[in-house]
Amino acid sequence: MTATAFRRRSQPDPDGAAFLNALPHPVIAVDGDNRLRMANLAAEQFLAASWATLAGRPLADILPVGSPLLGLIDQVRAAGGSVSEYGLSIETPRIRSHTVTAEIAAIPDHPGWIAISLHERSIALKIDRQLVHRGAARSLTAMAAMLAHEVKNPLSGIRGAAQLLEEGASPADRALTQLICEETDRICRLVDRMEAFSDARPAPRTAVNIHRVLEHVKRLAEAGFARGVRFVERYDPSLPPTLGNRDQLVQVFLNLVKNAAEVAPPGEGEIVLQTAYRHGVRLAVPGRAAPLKLPLVVSVQDNGAGIPEDIRPHLFDPFVTTKVNGTGLGLALVAKIVGDHGGVIEFDSQNGRTVFRVLLPVAPPDSEPDEP
Repeated sequence: MTATAFRRRSQPDPDGAAFLNALPHPVIAVDGDNRLRMANLAAEQFLAASWATLAGRPLADILPVGSPLLGLIDQVRAAGGSVSEYGLSIETPRIRSHTVTAEIAAIPDHPGWIAISLHERSIALKIDRQLVHRGAARSLTAMAAMLAHEVKNPLSGIRGAAQLLEEGASPADRALTQLICEETDRICRLVDRMEAFSDARPAPRTAVNIHRVLEHVKRLAEAGFARGVRFVERYDPSLPPTLGNRDQLVQVFLNLVKNAAEVAPPGEGEIVLQTAYRHGVRLAVPGRAAPLKLPLVVSVQDNGAGIPEDIRPHLFDPFVTTKVNGTGLGLALVAKIVGDHGGVIEFDSQNGRTVFRVLLPVAPPDSEPDEP
């Protein structure tokens, strides 16, 4: 098998290159000197480099010094056979951090050569998170419906009674009745926000240009809460439209950008808006026979202090917030809207860099455009 065995071919392929290129998982092979000799298309995407750049390069030039993957390769080369390692972390400045399951095996026909297959765990984690987010949204939907019926009506009576008492109250007591009115109004506003979760009516969806959504959100942010924050735009101009509701998508990204602006360091705040097309991401959606493809990735990145470790597992749950006066409903509503669109939202956070990624489906070719 030659170094070009994994490349695309239009004719029948006796070496199996077409089959390997069809695999969604990265597959590479190295020789006895740990130089790259083969790579399928998924491996090129994983390593963020073309085969012309990768061919013949030592694997040690791509992976960091002391990478456990290099040790596993040496282990297989010395003992033969194969080995599987779960939860292996691969991280470089170029490809960033990935948690993978690595399957490594010797190639009998090529002494010293090693085949490596990598299976990312992140996709499974995204699906698990999405199911949790949808469960939280369903719980909040039931709670919102109950609150709207059982709380708002008594609150209007309490406020009316306080207004009647205020007419004959002394100045000191009038301050108390005004406090009652203000607090009942505040509770009503909170219930109004929660009522958004109980609206089960499907919103009209069209083919939406996500870049126009982000540009609108950016203008709103720069004119208001994000004054003084630097925006960096990294857009894929060939990105196809997504199937969605424009107003709801504006709400999603406006919320994410607002959160990013609030945690950005004063005077040095930076928000990066990025779009990309990612192959191989699919999600099973109830009511659909075939899995839903989610290749559109929209990222909102900030340079704040990061999300506290203790609330990360519950970040999209209702009433979870790090803000002093926050209600904890913003991200819960974002998760619900993204889930209603059949998408996935995930995040990575560390000190100085937090990224929220929204994965969305592509609009069918016959979808009505959002704008003529």
